[in-house]
Amino acid sequence: MRYNLPVIGSNPGDARSGLHEACGVFGIYSRTEDISRITFFALFALQHRGQESAGIATANGKDIQLFSRMGLVSQVFDEKALRRLKGHIAIGHNRYSTTGSSRRHNAQPIVVNDNHNEIAIAHNGNIANSEALRAELESQGFTFNTTTDSEIIAQLILSAPHKEWHKKMRYAMYRLEGAFSLAIMTRTHLFAMRDPHGVRPLCLGQINGSGHVIASESCALDHIGAQFIREIEPGEIISINDEGVKSYKGACRKRAFCIFEYIYFARPDSVINDRLVYHARQAMGEKLAEEYPVDADIVIGVPDSATPAGVGYSLKSGIPPATGLIKNRYMGRTFIEPDQRLRDLGVKLKFNPMSAVLEGQRVVLVDDSIVRGTTTPQVIKLLRKAGAKEVHMRVCAPPICHPCFFGVDMATRWELLASRKSVEEIRQFIGADSLGYLSIEGLVEAIGLPKELFCLACFTGEYALPVQLEMDKLAFETLPRDGKPVKSKPQCMATRDAALF
Repeated sequence: MRYNLPVIGSNPGDARSGLHEACGVFGIYSRTEDISRITFFALFALQHRGQESAGIATANGKDIQLFSRMGLVSQVFDEKALRRLKGHIAIGHNRYSTTGSSRRHNAQPIVVNDNHNEIAIAHNGNIANSEALRAELESQGFTFNTTTDSEIIAQLILSAPHKEWHKKMRYAMYRLEGAFSLAIMTRTHLFAMRDPHGVRPLCLGQINGSGHVIASESCALDHIGAQFIREIEPGEIISINDEGVKSYKGACRKRAFCIFEYIYFARPDSVINDRLVYHARQAMGEKLAEEYPVDADIVIGVPDSATPAGVGYSLKSGIPPATGLIKNRYMGRTFIEPDQRLRDLGVKLKFNPMSAVLEGQRVVLVDDSIVRGTTTPQVIKLLRKAGAKEVHMRVCAPPICHPCFFGVDMATRWELLASRKSVEEIRQFIGADSLGYLSIEGLVEAIGLPKELFCLACFTGEYALPVQLEMDKLAFETLPRDGKPVKSKPQCMATRDAALF
């Protein structure tokens, strides 16, 4: 039985441009914990990764229950909803849409079944060859209830010509191109699966001695009292049941971990690749001070993601830090708001400058990135209106010149400010007295990990695998007539790739 309440409120719109992060996923297998409540609090900790919709699916060994709605975690769930979600296995999802619109039918987890099997799936990432895979599946009789690439993954797993679940998933892994960190649940097992490039983070933990959890970031484990065990490796499939944890490792391809996890996406209290994100961001600020020194009176990090970098710039330069911008913490992240009109309004409402701190001061303003150039000019205007004498912009991310196709909803190339303007032209556009972008070398050095580990395509245009340069996130937005979902028609899809398994 599935509980899906109607959406309350209007859809905020589907206009898209700019840089948007992907999603947060979580899973738990425990015979002793209140799994739906644990999943709720884990999703609450991962709220920064997606604010459009949230959902939880649970299994009790016999069937799967699902509850999902549009909105924040705290808006979607209440005590009544959590009490309905029974069992010893659960997966949860926070969504920011990267394939498929921001609508109720695309909320995750999604549940897919054929005549024999049923799975729930929660996906963080983006599938670059989703259009070709969906066309292939549809040609063999499959139909789809959503317009996401996540359902394509689920159908691909179910259609695999194997009986064992881990072999079905490995089959799908070799057919998929792109980024996918997945929490997958059958009626009896919890699975985690990470793409061979390791684009998005995924980790494994233990809770209350015998239970196990998987999560996009380690901060979710901290919030629920779970112990971090390790990160799930690229190309690895993890299976969890009463017998414990089993690992099935596949071939690891060229590593392509998204460097923006360190710059912006991950919470500063998360540990990724044995590196605390806060320390990496502080080091970015220190490198900015080395590469772009300036005579100034105070340093301000744009709250909250650039606050550690602001601290680093201050420590290295000797310029005192200051709190010149107060953030309305109930606004959320401006660029996550789907509607452009609301996004513009959000920039004005999000920050309040402190005139008493800024009056007559030469300010170093440190931010994580400049994408479309919507927010930065308005922030600088706020500082000047509040009395700042000079504003010197320092940016942790090198100029973003190329779109991302691996789990970040980014504007088309012509919408990216750095793809069509020089640094000096950008300085003039945003109204700063000076502008300095951290170099790629400085960024990698600040993170303290080998350059070969990262995907730097948004800076360099060198992608880890071939991509369709103008992929359309709304390519599957042809809904069934009258809006009613259509049952998929199961059919085994044995292909030439079956020989790989």
